[in-house]
Amino acid sequence: MSNLPLRFALRYLFARKSHNVINIISGISVAGMAIGTAALLIILSVFNGFNQLISNSLDDAQPDLLVKPAAGKAFVPDSPAFDWLYGQDAVYNMSSVIEEQAFIAFDGKQSLARVKGVDSVYEEETPIRDHITDGVFSLHRGTLPRAVVGSALAWSMDINPRFVAPLEIYYPDREGNVSLSNPAASLRSTKATVAGLFALNAELDAELVLVPIETMRELMDYDDEVSAVEIRLAKGTSDKALKGMVRELEQRLGPGYLVQDRYRQNEALYKMMRYEKLAIYMILLFIVIIIALNIYSSLTMLIIEKRDDIGTLRSLGAPESMTRRIFLLEGWLISLLGLAIGLGIGVGCVLLQQKFGFIRMPGNYIINAYPVILKATDILWTAAGVAGVGYLIALLPSLKKTTDNP
Repeated sequence: MSNLPLRFALRYLFARKSHNVINIISGISVAGMAIGTAALLIILSVFNGFNQLISNSLDDAQPDLLVKPAAGKAFVPDSPAFDWLYGQDAVYNMSSVIEEQAFIAFDGKQSLARVKGVDSVYEEETPIRDHITDGVFSLHRGTLPRAVVGSALAWSMDINPRFVAPLEIYYPDREGNVSLSNPAASLRSTKATVAGLFALNAELDAELVLVPIETMRELMDYDDEVSAVEIRLAKGTSDKALKGMVRELEQRLGPGYLVQDRYRQNEALYKMMRYEKLAIYMILLFIVIIIALNIYSSLTMLIIEKRDDIGTLRSLGAPESMTRRIFLLEGWLISLLGLAIGLGIGVGCVLLQQKFGFIRMPGNYIINAYPVILKATDILWTAAGVAGVGYLIALLPSLKKTTDNP
């Protein structure tokens, strides 16, 4: 008896109706739900692809772990915790950096920039080496300092590695007094020749300058201080191992230090990407709701057509809940059929795009085709959202019409 409503619903779904318009509307409903489902899954996969591109650019630009002082701008990395960290198998390298906003000038043009002084470990092993677009990645020429500049910043200031003019860097003297009559006397300065330009991502390309750490210590009048210690982990390090290392390092360093993984370094960015994906999901699900209104029309007309069947079932003693359940399942089966077809289309399109890249990116980009990444969680959320919408839409006419029949 419990399967009887489902058997009726399946028969009504696949049987030919006396009014052809009901078949047409039902077919449109299935097609609409399939297209909506496929579009939802494909767009979420494209969003995943672009998010992965952003994450990959951050992988090369930022360390896996960053240790900074909780207060102030600089510290001396003499804690035993750093010796413990360096001995961990998961640690690939550690480097000391000094990073500060400074004023730069090149051949008569000026700008503000993030000037980052890096040590020899960073210079030898940074992934930025693979993103040089002009010149070479080199921060030393004998005893003379050299600089590597972001391509967008270089373009705005007409910086070229082949020019002999040096890059001048200015920073306020921490020990000096500000002179209103001669502000330039309150600035410390240093020079470095430009060795190369890099292109990594829009933000860094527009503001970052790399120089030797000795140059920044001279500019800022530091001895052994650094502004941060950057740690890169070996490839294949699990998230669980990373989180465990963060907790252990926080305990060993104490409250005077901040230990940031990549998420904490870009918390606002990752939150924005998560909220954007949620917004896209909700907008597309709303479109699916609009498409699903066809099910309401189809189910309403089917209930009218099957009024005699409803009367017969009532005469045979079928309770109202049974007839209501028949048409509820009928409407839901229409949406589930569209959901199954849509998931098949969506998964197929994403996998084909991953393998062959049929849809190309317009213009000149670092990739030729639209990036897509298929995630099991997206399939589950798509299936749950579309199935839920289909159930709610099917519920409305079944409640209204069956109670109107004697």
